[in-house]
Amino acid sequence: MQRAKAAKSALLVSHPDADISLVRLDVCSIKSVFEAAEEVKRRYERLDRLYLNAGIMPNPQISLKGFMNGLFSRNVISMFATGEGLLTQQDRVTSDGLQEVFVTNLFGHFLLIRDLQPLLCQPGHVSQLVWTSSSNARRSAFSLGDFQHSQGVESYSSSKYASDLLSVSLNRHYNTRGLYSSVICPGLVMTNLTYGILPSFFWTLIMPIMWLIRLFTNTFTLTPYNGAEALFWLSTQKPEALDPRAKYHSMTSGLGNNYTLPRKMDIDEEMAEAFYEKLLQLENRVRKKLKSEEDELDAYRSYLHQIE
Repeated sequence: MQRAKAAKSALLVSHPDADISLVRLDVCSIKSVFEAAEEVKRRYERLDRLYLNAGIMPNPQISLKGFMNGLFSRNVISMFATGEGLLTQQDRVTSDGLQEVFVTNLFGHFLLIRDLQPLLCQPGHVSQLVWTSSSNARRSAFSLGDFQHSQGVESYSSSKYASDLLSVSLNRHYNTRGLYSSVICPGLVMTNLTYGILPSFFWTLIMPIMWLIRLFTNTFTLTPYNGAEALFWLSTQKPEALDPRAKYHSMTSGLGNNYTLPRKMDIDEEMAEAFYEKLLQLENRVRKKLKSEEDELDAYRSYLHQIE
């Protein structure tokens, strides 16, 4: 919670009248998600906006072969902008038996939404979900047969495409209840996650090239301030007026001007609906498993109490 407390302190310096509260939540832990949802429901009667931003890219590695092939091809700009053919990750299984990237980047958020429905879906009130996706979200990395991506090496790309699919399905199921979902892409932003992909000296070497590439592709936002452009723009719009099949990209021109650009997502609605049904089935299984574990723990505590 240290980073959250530091962020709260910084915000209160610039906005001293703001009312900011913190809730502990680890989207990688099913139990933590449910506990956080209960805490939010105890504190609030309504939610206007839920920003689903948590994400990880564990053990990122660069494919040198992919890098060299892309560097001397016509797709060099696209390679740097999306990481296609360039990035791989080594995923692992959590204590809940789920793939870590899948549960952190998507499923934990899904469970949070489901548990917060009473606050998000209220008669006569409009609420909004905003997902942080990525230009690295590619259909080729995702499979309905392995939607947790346990058999692949592009778990980040798969999870981000999955969030695009889920956003489309959520709109289909919840728009009539006043809940709308949108997807943003911050562009290529230099954050701790980005710097963790390659050694620092490498970024020092290629940074001038990246600034040069921005003259040709405006997705190189580079700074967190620029990357937040689409999120800020969405906050000024009516959720019901936004395109449910568009991803809203933060863009920065070669001259440093920021703007938001909507682009149609490569989404098949039948696949999106099938994925939504699979998530509901998985939700049912993890709830039953957690309930069984809690019942066993209660029984054990009762047994200890009896023999005291």
